[in-house]
Amino acid sequence: MEKALFSAFTKSCPYMKRMAQSDVAKLMTRSINTSAGSSAKDASWSLPKDGSDIVEKAKACPVIGSTYRAEQLSATNATSDSVTDYDGIFEQKLEKKHKDKSYRYFNNINRLAKDYPRAHTSNKSNYVDVWCSNDYLGMSNHPVVIDAMQNALQTYGAGAGGTRNIAGNSALHLELEQELAQLHNKDASLVFSSCFVANDAVLSTLATALPNLVYFSDEMNHASMILGIRNSRAKKFIYKHNDMEHLEELLKQVPIGVPKIIAFESVYSMSGTVGHIPEIVALAKKYGALTFLDEVHAVGMYGRTGAGVAEHYGFADGNTNLMDQVDMITGTLGKAFGIVGGYIAANARMIDFLRSYAPGFIFTTSIPPSIAAGATASIKYLRGSQTERYLQHKHTQSLKSVFNGMGIPVIPNPSHIIPVLIGDAEKAKWASDRLLSHHSIYVQSINYPTVPVGEERLRITPGPKHTPQLTEKLVAAISEIWDSAGFKTINDWSLEGGKCGVGSSSPDKIETFSKQRGWIPTESNIWSQKDLEFAASSSAHKN
Repeated sequence: MEKALFSAFTKSCPYMKRMAQSDVAKLMTRSINTSAGSSAKDASWSLPKDGSDIVEKAKACPVIGSTYRAEQLSATNATSDSVTDYDGIFEQKLEKKHKDKSYRYFNNINRLAKDYPRAHTSNKSNYVDVWCSNDYLGMSNHPVVIDAMQNALQTYGAGAGGTRNIAGNSALHLELEQELAQLHNKDASLVFSSCFVANDAVLSTLATALPNLVYFSDEMNHASMILGIRNSRAKKFIYKHNDMEHLEELLKQVPIGVPKIIAFESVYSMSGTVGHIPEIVALAKKYGALTFLDEVHAVGMYGRTGAGVAEHYGFADGNTNLMDQVDMITGTLGKAFGIVGGYIAANARMIDFLRSYAPGFIFTTSIPPSIAAGATASIKYLRGSQTERYLQHKHTQSLKSVFNGMGIPVIPNPSHIIPVLIGDAEKAKWASDRLLSHHSIYVQSINYPTVPVGEERLRITPGPKHTPQLTEKLVAAISEIWDSAGFKTINDWSLEGGKCGVGSSSPDKIETFSKQRGWIPTESNIWSQKDLEFAASSSAHKN
């Protein structure tokens, strides 16, 4: 009887399965087999030979006791106070977030298609100006996009009907993937439900085909890339953000014949820093690695056709050579393109492999036909129009200049992101709330874990339709908040030695941070003055 019960507990308990061959398991087995004078050293573990109180002994066991109690609950319909307090655990976790001020509050913001960047709150008569959307170019409400989506909706209905291998591979999905492949100068592309899913699926699935694969990942990579590498169970090295010397040191530790992938981003969304694409491509060639570039916050925004930062390096002459040297490029349809979904572009064999093996693609309902149609229309439009990109970057550079002149601590970067450093979670939340309640301006605060503790900020993203009048209103509101709350200015941060590149007066610190920013040589912005002039003239749109 004792052996049967012990065997049952061992099979039902996940911990005991792993402990089956351990000394503890052997000790317990000996205890069952011995007579009343058990030789087990721990009396609390000795089981009576007649098995009369084996259930009580099982309850006392810290390893199998939890399994027993769960079974008892199911069998006897016990009350909740005899089992795990699930709600209590969740409450404690949430209370921790409230205490450290990292709890996430979600504002009711409803963007207006015909009046963007205006929106209304839960009260439809309460209008606010949106300054933090990732719909960077306002394409979600562009007539070309809306018309394409409406036509597809009327023709093909609301949903895709399932996964593509079951519901069918629609012409609209194939057209979108062809458009994306052409955008990035690749053989093929594959569309996912989001780029989070794309990054996770691609990075985890590649390891199934590449034995002993080793990942080299920038420490500031997005959570989707971190999760994909973790799910791959491949060996990984984390290199310091944009530190090419550190990356090469790590690459040297792995034999050249071992498969390697360097995973990094072009524009890092919360800091606005930019990955060192040319240097990473060169290191990949030198050490036999593939390159995986996340262009999520860059597609639509950079390059002559909106293919991203990799294309922008050849902006002056239209050269796509650098983009061609990157093996895998992932992007989103949900930011500058204004829709939703994600994708990867690469060579034909890799795309076919992922189509055949990636669970995140195979087992997920595909994006609806109307979404595919809208995304294709948006990409086609932005490949031929410089107007939206020109206005967005012009407005960004202008606002950065104004803030710097006021002493507002903008974290230095060469991209379209304007991170305003506050350095305290509670204060950042207060600033966001005050902008909304006192100035009818919506700018979300960014706290841990999105950014490290002590680096909390407001993240501002101007768009093409943020007029000078809206900009003046924002500048006045930010000025009022800094004055009334006494938030740290650039000079204040400088007196403390600087933070995140703000107020760094030491030449060494400036040089170090300059390297980390990954700026294109001789330019303080990715969009140079010549780039802006070209865009302005080609779009016949000046501001």
